[in-house]
Amino acid sequence: MEIVTADRWYRTRSVGDGITHIDEPHIKPFYRCNIWHVRGRDGDLLIDSGSGVVSLSAQVRLLAGRPLLAVASHTHFDHIGSHHEFSDRAVHGAEAEIIARPERPQILADLYATDEMFTALPPGGFDRQAYNVTPARATRLLWDGQILDLGDRHLEVMHLPGHSPGSIALWEKATGVLFGGDVVYDGQLLDDNYHSSIEQYVASMERLRDLPVRVVHGGHMESFGRERLLAIVDGYIEAKRRSGFARRNPG
Repeated sequence: MEIVTADRWYRTRSVGDGITHIDEPHIKPFYRCNIWHVRGRDGDLLIDSGSGVVSLSAQVRLLAGRPLLAVASHTHFDHIGSHHEFSDRAVHGAEAEIIARPERPQILADLYATDEMFTALPPGGFDRQAYNVTPARATRLLWDGQILDLGDRHLEVMHLPGHSPGSIALWEKATGVLFGGDVVYDGQLLDDNYHSSIEQYVASMERLRDLPVRVVHGGHMESFGRERLLAIVDGYIEAKRRSGFARRNPG
């Protein structure tokens, strides 16, 4: 398999609304995390940080020179690999211990971090047994309803467990932009991990349904609009209802 240089590992593109999409094109789409950079007046957000097999901060210049908060949508390896490179780091409190002391089974590296996820290898190749995520203790804990204030932009933390206990999305009401993490994206949604909960996932999907979303930037795959969001949400809920996993109505 081809080995590529560090300067070719990442690619960036503007998607409008002061948002830049960053990804690792030599990782296959199923495993490839979408990294989102949000520019604010007083500081920036970085939402997820990829696999960490090549330094993100060293290769993507727009991440330097301004205050930046690195947010983890959750703590699976493909989303937190470079979090340790940033001094200000945030994660939902339910997964704070994982990012502080990541172990391969907890971050799903044992299951998914293999040679199979690459179309080309990073400098020095990839050693499945040696790979792990560097600990990155959170400097901020996130909770449902909390507002991340960038001066001229305000994003609400939505705690949406199901994929994992501390999964979050970030909702910017003023622009109609939702950063969905691995809660919602246009691909196979995973709810069979060791700490997943289908009942919680259904409840999280129900919560998303009424948001006046204009665009969803998910943790994987391409971005999409409200019509596709409703199709994904309703399709997931209906599939679980047919399987007998629908959330019980307390009333």
